[in-house]
Amino acid sequence: MMAHKWYAIQTHSGSELTVKKALEKLAEEMGNDRIAEVLVPTEDLIEIKKSKKVIVERPLYPAYAFAKIDLDTALWHRIQSMPKVGRFIGESKKPTPLAEKDINLILEKVNNRSAAKPKVSFDEGEMVRINEGPFANFNGIVEDFDMTAGILKLNVSIFGRNTPVEISYTQVERVI
Repeated sequence: MMAHKWYAIQTHSGSELTVKKALEKLAEEMGNDRIAEVLVPTEDLIEIKKSKKVIVERPLYPAYAFAKIDLDTALWHRIQSMPKVGRFIGESKKPTPLAEKDINLILEKVNNRSAAKPKVSFDEGEMVRINEGPFANFNGIVEDFDMTAGILKLNVSIFGRNTPVEISYTQVERVI
């Protein structure tokens, strides 16, 4: 009888998907069902590259992979010795399975993936310069940032009068 449990495996930064593929390959080589599932939860972020919106996939939990494994000492040491694997997360240097509520929260994030959101964030009172549209070359002060819609509410001084403006975050740049 197999006792599969979820474990968190610390990986080298940026190597989450490499470790996932290596674990899946190990499961295939072993030919048994000891490694049932490997998971690297990701989210979509909107980045601006060369003035174009690009959606990039990034890990939700950087430097971690999650695996549902029937773990024994031999398999534990074999996984730990794999390239780019740091260690299993656990108490007193032994792998500790994740609590049911913790893995359910992670699985819920995977299954109910949210829409892509901007990589950047803006703080209230921050100064930005508008670089596109009818208010190009004006400076404004951030009053609000709606991350889900990607809309900034700015207070822009036009001819000495403060004017509220709503604009896409892609049309501004930070003033340093």
